Amino acid sequence: MSSLIYSFFAGISTSLGVILLIVFGKPSEKMLATLLGFAGGIMLAISVFELMPEAVFLGSMTSAVIGFILGCLMMSLLDKIIPHSHLSAHDNLVVENPEKIKAVRNPLLRTGYLILFGIGLHNLPEGLAIGAGLEASPEAGLFIAIAIAVHNIPEGLAMAGPLMAGGLPPKKIFLFTLIAGLMTPIGAAVGLVFFSISPVFIGGSLAFAAGAMIYIVNDELIPQANSMSSHHGNAGIIAGLLLGFVFL
Repeated sequence: MSSLIYSFFAGISTSLGVILLIVFGKPSEKMLATLLGFAGGIMLAISVFELMPEAVFLGSMTSAVIGFILGCLMMSLLDKIIPHSHLSAHDNLVVENPEKIKAVRNPLLRTGYLILFGIGLHNLPEGLAIGAGLEASPEAGLFIAIAIAVHNIPEGLAMAGPLMAGGLPPKKIFLFTLIAGLMTPIGAAVGLVFFSISPVFIGGSLAFAAGAMIYIVNDELIPQANSMSSHHGNAGIIAGLLLGFVFL
């Protein structure tokens, strides 16, 4: 039950980014870079200090390595076959694999589908990661949820800014991001079903979550942070690593 609660709040934090943009306007790039770096640092710390050692303990080095590689490969596959967006400097919403989106008459509706399916499917393994973290320890699960929530807030800002500029009503933007965010607790629910199979499977799942998170950090968080402010991004990474090292 804790994994569902944690993943729910982590998921809806994407919509929190939309609310913050509507109420306060876009924060500075330095602040966004720090937040993204901080989320990346926490994810790295959890993966290295908690999930992988626990994966080896519950299973074996072989199952841990296989799980880690599968986690990386799954995220890489999603990157290649599913259209998605991410944050970049100068208020741009960078769309990867736009050719995967079927043409529709309304380009804003097309962008809404992009956000709903692309970001939503990327949120599934994040929910799995929260559940896997809780299997390792309550602290790990909580820290993963916090890191994902921190990451999702700038993600919501990145999606909402161009959509608002394009004329999409704030209510629709909020609805799209809310639906995409709710895929996180769905991922956690899937994990709850399978985590009870065996300790070896739990170990493999922990390694899988670690691989998925490290891929996200390397492919999305660090590049996005560095594109806005490398100094603030690096400071956030160091702070996240230290926080994870101290409390895990």
